[in-house]
Amino acid sequence: MEDSGWKVYSAASGEEGLKLACEHKPEAIICDLLMPGINGYQVCRKIRADTAFVTQPRIIVISSSNYGTDRETSLAAGADDFLLKPVKPSELLHLLNQESGTTFFFRKSDFDGKRPTSDTSVFSTSIGTKTRVRFWGVRGSIATPGPHTVKYGGNTTCVEVRADGQLIILDAGTGIRQLGRKLAGEFKGKPMDIHMLITHTHWDHIQGFPFFIPAYDPKNQITVMGYEGAKMGLEHSLSSQMESPYFPIAMRQMPSNLKIVEASENEFYIGDIQVKTMFANHPGICLGYRLNTSAGSICFFPDNEPHSRLRMAPMGDSVQSYEVLSYAQKQDEKLIEFIRDADVLIMDSQYDATEYKSHIGWGHGCVDDVVAIAVIARVKKLFLHHHDPDHDDEMIDEMGDWANELVAIHGGETEVEPAREGLEVVLRRERGDLAGSRGKGEKKSAGQEK
Repeated sequence: MEDSGWKVYSAASGEEGLKLACEHKPEAIICDLLMPGINGYQVCRKIRADTAFVTQPRIIVISSSNYGTDRETSLAAGADDFLLKPVKPSELLHLLNQESGTTFFFRKSDFDGKRPTSDTSVFSTSIGTKTRVRFWGVRGSIATPGPHTVKYGGNTTCVEVRADGQLIILDAGTGIRQLGRKLAGEFKGKPMDIHMLITHTHWDHIQGFPFFIPAYDPKNQITVMGYEGAKMGLEHSLSSQMESPYFPIAMRQMPSNLKIVEASENEFYIGDIQVKTMFANHPGICLGYRLNTSAGSICFFPDNEPHSRLRMAPMGDSVQSYEVLSYAQKQDEKLIEFIRDADVLIMDSQYDATEYKSHIGWGHGCVDDVVAIAVIARVKKLFLHHHDPDHDDEMIDEMGDWANELVAIHGGETEVEPAREGLEVVLRRERGDLAGSRGKGEKKSAGQEK
């Protein structure tokens, strides 16, 4: 470098390098990633945060590590360039001879660049128009594999819906891994167009996303949708769980056409499928979805605590006022209207009545309340969902039996079954005059299971 006209200051550690940088305000800093004391990431962050640098230097991080995540993390920390050892003098000098000044502040957003889109018409045709619902993950809170969860499964929330030429994935818990493997084997490299609807970003609903194989194929188009105002939160939550030191591959390295989309309205369309949203009663911002397809409607509320039960529960010595109880009842009535006459309702039924007493306010439902709501709303098929990680197959069997007894007690006709991995439901109704559906016809029979 000195032979090429540069004045060089050399440091043997990160601390010494920062002192020299603050003293001499260099045009460029070449920094090893792994150094004693302060590492390369810390050097980048400290330099970028130092207001004494009126003109920020170009920072080049060098490393013997060939992991993509190290490069991505270095750039995120403030580096302009990342070079792999051994460094070629010509390459280094070429970078330094570029226009002076940092490029850090002018870097485009990770999702600004769009790759060429592929023709997904074959995929759409293969999906077909028949409405099918398949469960890939039915567990809540944390995955629970083992001999006591074989019947219902131990993966966290993920449901696949195929209808009207569209493939929609509801939540991205650990169950999405097997779904991704299935899709990769089924379509064998053909371009896919997938929409993913996320209810909220608690770990059990997004932790499988980094393992979704189709997201690593550049031919595929994947659209992840969340509520208005959640784009930064949704994008950050999905990407941060893939940052070092938690995961070896950054989300920006996923080569598919990945889009994070704000759903600014409580009603929108994915192809011919009408999608409606409603806020669920769960900590943070959590949505429920209703998909109106040509063959029937599917409602998805994997996390929800009925308002009335929550408000009626004893809170110390206090007694809830009539106004509070009336408000809670009205909120539950809104939910009932939202799910009314649904062909399939997938709803959080994590606790039985005894368990719920010690879990009031946790944001999850009691099976007694969920059944009552489904019966009042004239839901045709209810799937108990978000099974507690401490519930084995026998316990879930008992809750399913009790739920069907409750339907009889209420004088309802709703069929109830605990959701289980691998279960597929096919809606047989021909295109009817569904609210908001595109097309008309005579309403016929409901669902059949496999």
